[in-house]
Amino acid sequence: MVVAKQSPRVVVVGGGAGGLAAAVDCARRGAAVVVLERGAAVGGKVRQEWVGGQPIEAGPTVLTMRWVFEELFADADDALGEHVQLQPLPVLARHAWQDGERLDLYADREASATAIARFASAADASGYLAFCRHTEAIYQKVQGPFIRAVRPTLVGMVGSLGLRGLPGALGIDFHRTMWKAICDYFQDPRLRQLFARYATYYGSNPFEAPATLNLIAHVEQAGVWAPVGGMTALIQAVAGLARRHGAEIRQEAAVTAIEADSQVRAVRLASGERIAADAVIFAGDLAALSGGLLGAAAARAVKEPPRSRRSLSAVTWCLRGTAEGWPLAYHNVLFSRDYAAEFTALFARGALPHEPTVYVCAPDRLGDPRPEVAERLFVLVNAPPRGGEGWLTAREIEACERATWGVIERCGLSMAPAEPPRVTTPDEFAARFPGSGGGLYGMATRGLLDALVRPTAATKLPGLYVAGGSVHPGAGVPMATLSGRYAATTACAGLASTGWSLRAATAGGTSTRSATTANTD
Repeated sequence: MVVAKQSPRVVVVGGGAGGLAAAVDCARRGAAVVVLERGAAVGGKVRQEWVGGQPIEAGPTVLTMRWVFEELFADADDALGEHVQLQPLPVLARHAWQDGERLDLYADREASATAIARFASAADASGYLAFCRHTEAIYQKVQGPFIRAVRPTLVGMVGSLGLRGLPGALGIDFHRTMWKAICDYFQDPRLRQLFARYATYYGSNPFEAPATLNLIAHVEQAGVWAPVGGMTALIQAVAGLARRHGAEIRQEAAVTAIEADSQVRAVRLASGERIAADAVIFAGDLAALSGGLLGAAAARAVKEPPRSRRSLSAVTWCLRGTAEGWPLAYHNVLFSRDYAAEFTALFARGALPHEPTVYVCAPDRLGDPRPEVAERLFVLVNAPPRGGEGWLTAREIEACERATWGVIERCGLSMAPAEPPRVTTPDEFAARFPGSGGGLYGMATRGLLDALVRPTAATKLPGLYVAGGSVHPGAGVPMATLSGRYAATTACAGLASTGWSLRAATAGGTSTRSATTANTD
């Protein structure tokens, strides 16, 4: 009698976007998958807070690079549109300054250029269109050899540019800072502020980050969508996809150790339960591994990220109330008067700025330009990643709140909460995401090599793989999702090399180049 071989057991530690995507791909290839999420709900940095009996998205608020999720679902023989309704945003963001000026950017590039010409000058409108062409070209150059590559290398990046060699490599604009490049395209200081803000999407400093990151502006200009039900609805759809392919998802299941000898053997839970594993995909902050929070074997398997290179954290407020003064859009950015001072405080002094730039998401404005009842509002300012260090006192938070509401008022808005807001600080983010210090984007990027030396999926410990925002290709929900897919590709290749029979990867969402040789060295 022939006895069928049991499917390999893959344990995914962490139920954020990266972990859930890894679960989908491993499960559809035939692995027995269990996802262990320490929190009460999956989602990771995609989360909700309840205020006044209503849920408010308290993390990422919109989707870009929707192709990442369309390919994830298509490769699993499903369709994203069958499970999530995505509403495109015609106004990408409304921007306000303390001199009373405002500017909208649109999904329509020409409409944005027209608005910029009225706001600033015809020269800046021309500069904007040139900037759009430049950032699109950067994106096209790095999409294949970096974003879609399981293990990108500098040689691969340059090689992908063919005979153009060094001139072609310079075309990805890695040799100057974001700020320097932006100043070459825009004369109006307010526009320089506006486009430099994209560095914060990667938790970085525009005065230090490579100009390659200006591609983020192209990613947003190429399309922004608001999932009906919030980003939480998107995450729940991915979780549902994983379950339909047989993955088990357990919440409030904190992992305290990864057991290993010459390779991964099991995970140990806080409850004392032991789950045997042929492969473990860790989808959390790498500093939790390197810091020994999951045991000595896992700590030796990855390099320790420098604490000095942590990305930005945040202070956030979730509230219901009324906003008066000028009509909010779905996305709104209210700028400080001294951008350099703001980033000096955050990165050089490790302090909250005296005057922050303020982000406001008004989700109820999506279908109603002026809600008649108390609306949901999400307010965020950047903070240094020093959660858990004891410096952030109640007095500091009160001062930050006064400064934040001061910027809002000087930009011509007033907000009246219907009940006390729900505040989240770097201390709470540090507790939610162990090892991170509250940093929300992995490692801040200060040069091209920072991106290229991000750890890839495989580690020094056979059977242990990593995913998430601190892993290639980086921060943000789409990027973390890709990291999960790359971890699944690499893990399944590793299992196949040891004799397990798994279904081959389908074409579409991931590149399998160098999957079996990827490591953190």
